[in-house]
Amino acid sequence: MQRSRWVGAGFLASALILTSCTSGPAGKDVEQDSRAPLQLWTRTTPGGPGEKGTLALAAAFEKATGHKVEVTAIFDDFETKLQQRAAQRDLPDIVMNDVTQLGVMHSQGLLREIDLDKIKHAKDLVTQGLGSGKGLDGKQYGLPYSAQATALLIRKDWRKELKLEVPRNWDDFAAMAEAFTTEDPDGDGKKNTYGLAAPLSTKRGYASWYFSNFLWAAGGDFITETGNGEYRPAMTTKPSVRAMRWFRDLGCKAKAIQPGAVTMDTPPTNETFEAGKTGMFAVGPYLLPRFDDVLGKDKYEVVPMPKGPKDATVLAEGGTVYLMAGSENRAAQDAFADFAVSPEGQRTGMRGETGFTVQLPVNKTVDISEVRPDPRWRTYAEVYRASGRYAPSIPNWSAVRQTTAETVNALMADCDLDIRTELRDLDKKLAALLEEQGIGTS
Repeated sequence: MQRSRWVGAGFLASALILTSCTSGPAGKDVEQDSRAPLQLWTRTTPGGPGEKGTLALAAAFEKATGHKVEVTAIFDDFETKLQQRAAQRDLPDIVMNDVTQLGVMHSQGLLREIDLDKIKHAKDLVTQGLGSGKGLDGKQYGLPYSAQATALLIRKDWRKELKLEVPRNWDDFAAMAEAFTTEDPDGDGKKNTYGLAAPLSTKRGYASWYFSNFLWAAGGDFITETGNGEYRPAMTTKPSVRAMRWFRDLGCKAKAIQPGAVTMDTPPTNETFEAGKTGMFAVGPYLLPRFDDVLGKDKYEVVPMPKGPKDATVLAEGGTVYLMAGSENRAAQDAFADFAVSPEGQRTGMRGETGFTVQLPVNKTVDISEVRPDPRWRTYAEVYRASGRYAPSIPNWSAVRQTTAETVNALMADCDLDIRTELRDLDKKLAALLEEQGIGTS
């Protein structure tokens, strides 16, 4: 089956311009200059800790290799500005951005293939991390340099007050959520606490993003690969329906999810946990510094997510190094990618209390405890390696996430909606999206 190359609205012209500016794949005919400095764009707030961490990584790379790197931090309109540079046939050499952007950038022809034979530390990468950088054609277009995965934060003081054990399975999880909601764990004599903090807004697909941790643990899926790079919808399978019904019962029957969750993205949801309104939160490690400061590290604990009907699979995400097409210094591009995933690059990226570029190391030879002796970070690292799963690198995963978020949000907002009917309608929408991207089953 011949597939169409999907490009987002407004991106077609720049992708065609980029393709026409080179006579070979990924600009192979561009004259090379091994002394040319690398332009590196990172998607983070200018002047913030993320930029400082990237500057530290670039400085360490320059010291180790002699290659110069010019760092530019951009947060607002990052993708738009990247497209503008593509239209000008002047892409940066390196982009450090979220792993979920791989499918889109590859579809637009912005990336060059990475030759793993030139990345000597690639052999040391966590298997699923390396796999996250592959396109639908099986070729490598990105290298992860930082990972995050979901673990469970629990108000330890509440758990001990109610004499509860750490939840090991979904029954334990639901029982704790209900107890935190009904048994006054903070001892103020009021019914003003809830079991689970959950960002279930449709904004940026948050409802789907959060629900994925439970969907996958049940053996369900949003879409499943059928072979040869083709996918089909999977939200009406028995495991997916079971996961949706169980998660919905937490909100609709047990009333154990914070009020207003369906309108909340992460900032207000974070506040419910640190303000003592919610007792559990499934989230990545990036909030540890914040919660330690506001709530106090003695008040909560980090444990692996409880096992679902199938296993304890959780969402893995993170930052990826992309080597952009048309570079005049491909040797330096390769060297930077290799350094970012090397033990030295990983340790450099982890240093600092807040200004770090690496949350969890992706290099199997790096022990996170060498840089961060806090055992909670080790818990996260172990969860990532044992149970982390990335979203597939399809041409437009954001569209799938947004569409599924709208249905999850609707089911959590209206407890009278029929689950099977809504999920059947969702599968029809997903099928149309997959066909539009050229990856639906025929």
